Amino acid sequence: MEPNRDLGADWPQLRDWRRQQRAALIARRQAVSQDQRRQWNAAISELIEAGFALLAGMTIGFCWPYQGEYDARFAIRHFRQRGATAALPAVAVKAGPLQFRKWWPGAPMVPGAYDIPVPDGTEPVVPDAAIVPMIGFDEQGYRLGYGGGYFDRTLAATVPQMLAIGVGFEFARLATIHPQPHDTAMDFVVTEAGIHAVSKARLERITPDECRERAQRLCAGRGLPQEHPARLR
Repeated sequence: MEPNRDLGADWPQLRDWRRQQRAALIARRQAVSQDQRRQWNAAISELIEAGFALLAGMTIGFCWPYQGEYDARFAIRHFRQRGATAALPAVAVKAGPLQFRKWWPGAPMVPGAYDIPVPDGTEPVVPDAAIVPMIGFDEQGYRLGYGGGYFDRTLAATVPQMLAIGVGFEFARLATIHPQPHDTAMDFVVTEAGIHAVSKARLERITPDECRERAQRLCAGRGLPQEHPARLR
């Protein structure tokens, strides 16, 4: 998939544009009422559980909810009850890929980057799939994150590449984030409005049944889940 890189501006200007979009979308997200956020969270969790049943047999990376983003812990509980292993990321090396460590309710935790809780000394793992939070996302399946580039580097470094399920709220959909060569598109995007496959450089709305079939084919082609632990390049 070839990103649309035509911003008509240089990289510093693009960084400024992304910073402005990021701040505006976070402010809008934090202004959402708790009742509305609970409804959106429940809808997204229901779609993930229905569309990605294969996660029950995988190691799943997810993120502790931050600044009003989607809370994946309920979906993770669903898959853990069916045999999945859960893992949370931590910044191990600046400008390097994330390191994931096993997590379970009651696992020892310490504050990590941005004071987000991370597992304290639990076993390191490389996920088969990741539920990836998105501040914003575009019609090509690219994600606007917090600006550190950690998830992009992690997806690029994992062999085979983990299944990337981007999650966010529908109001955060953008025409484009003007992706650059270091940006990595999601495999799927899930919002409260539905599941979207990233296909032919665009988002395609699909049903949970279609999602199960596509995700299964995609994972089979990548050799997921791993019989032996995945590795980083």
